[in-house]
Amino acid sequence: MPSSSRQGITCPYCFAVVAAQRIPYRCRGQAGRRAGCAPVLDKELAAYTGSTAGASLPPVFDAPGGKARADCPTCGQTTGSRVCPECHNPLPPAYCDSPGRIVALVGAKNAGKSTYIAVLLHELMNRVGTELDASLVACDDRTIERYKRDFARPLLEERRLLPTTASAATSPREPLVYLLTRTRRARTRFARERTDSLALVLFDTAGEDLRSREVRDLHLRYLEAADAVIFLVDPLELPAARPSVGDGVPTGAADDPDSEPINIIARVTEALRARHGVRPGERLRVPVAVALTKIDVLRPALLRQSALHRSRTGAGVLDLDDREAVNEQVRSLLHEWQAGGLDTYLGQQYADYALFGLSALGGVPENGRVGAGGVRPYRTEDPLLWLLHRFGMLAGARSQGS
Repeated sequence: MPSSSRQGITCPYCFAVVAAQRIPYRCRGQAGRRAGCAPVLDKELAAYTGSTAGASLPPVFDAPGGKARADCPTCGQTTGSRVCPECHNPLPPAYCDSPGRIVALVGAKNAGKSTYIAVLLHELMNRVGTELDASLVACDDRTIERYKRDFARPLLEERRLLPTTASAATSPREPLVYLLTRTRRARTRFARERTDSLALVLFDTAGEDLRSREVRDLHLRYLEAADAVIFLVDPLELPAARPSVGDGVPTGAADDPDSEPINIIARVTEALRARHGVRPGERLRVPVAVALTKIDVLRPALLRQSALHRSRTGAGVLDLDDREAVNEQVRSLLHEWQAGGLDTYLGQQYADYALFGLSALGGVPENGRVGAGGVRPYRTEDPLLWLLHRFGMLAGARSQGS
C-alpha cells in the first residue's frame, strides 16, 4: 500500500491510512501571554510511545476540508500542526501536501543495518544531499534524539561499533522518520522548479524478529506500507564467499539457517505476498534493492578492474551504465559463491529488483572500534539513488560515448 494513493495518506509512524480531508490538527496551546488551550494527556500518543512522558500536549481537534491551517474550536487560535488520527504523531506539512515514499530496510542479524542507517543518514545530510540539491529533515524530536544517541554519537563521534540490535519483543523501538526533499531545477526559463519529497522511514529490525511470527507481525504494517524495500546481505553469511575474503578478516560461522540471507528474504517476501494479495505466478510490484554489505573485506584482486572498484561519478544523476555494470558484477559474485539461487528467487518474486555492493565503514573494525582510517563510506547511497530514479525523483543518464 503506497504512502500516497487514492485511498489517502499513510502515517509514517503507525501506517494507518487516512484521507487528506480527515487529518486532524493540534492546537497551538498556551505560550507566554498568548491565550490558548491548556495541555492535556494525549492518550493516543501515550499508547503509541508506551509512556505518558512528553504526552501532555494541547488537544487535537477535527476540522473539515484538509486545509493547511485551521482554527481551534475551543480557543480560536490558528494552527498548522496536523497529526495522525490514530497515533497523534505529527504529520509534517510537506508530507501532507506532497506525500513521500516509505522505504523499508530489512536484514539478518549481522548484516550491519544499524551501521548502514547511521552512515546513510549522515551522507544524505552532507555530501550526497549537497550533490542532489536535497535536504534531509527529521520529522520529530524523538528521531533527532535517537539518531544522535544511538547512531551518530557512538559511531561517528566516538568511533565505537554499534551493538547488535535487541529484539523488539524485549526492547520496543520506534522508527526513524525523515523527510527527504529535493528541488529539481527548471531546464528552461519557461519551466517551473519542481520539489519532490520522500518519507524515509527506517526500522532497525533485529534478525530474530524476522524469525518469530509473533514479533514479525509488529513489523508487517511497516512492510506492507513500503513503496520499496532495501535488503542488506552480509557476504560473510555466504559460506562459499569466505575464500574471497582478505587475510585477517574474521568470517564467523554461518551455522544458523534462519539467518541465511535467502531465508530472511523469503520470509519477508511471503509476508508481503500475503498482505498484498499477490496470486501464485505473479510477481510483487514493489521495487527491491539487494545490497552486499562490507565489500571492503573482499580481496583486492577480486575487485580490481571490476565495476565495484570504481567510485560513483557524483554528478547528481543516476549513471545507468555504472548501475548496470555493478548489477552484473554482484550477480556474477553471487553465482561464483554458489548463491545464484538468491538471484533466481528475486527474479521469480519481484518485477523490479537490482543488486548492489557497498561498505558503510570502508575498512575492517579493530577491537570493537572503527579502523584507524575512520568511517570511509563507499557507495552507501547507491540503493537509495536507484529508488529515487524509480520514483521519478532522479534523472538517469548514460556515460559519454556510450
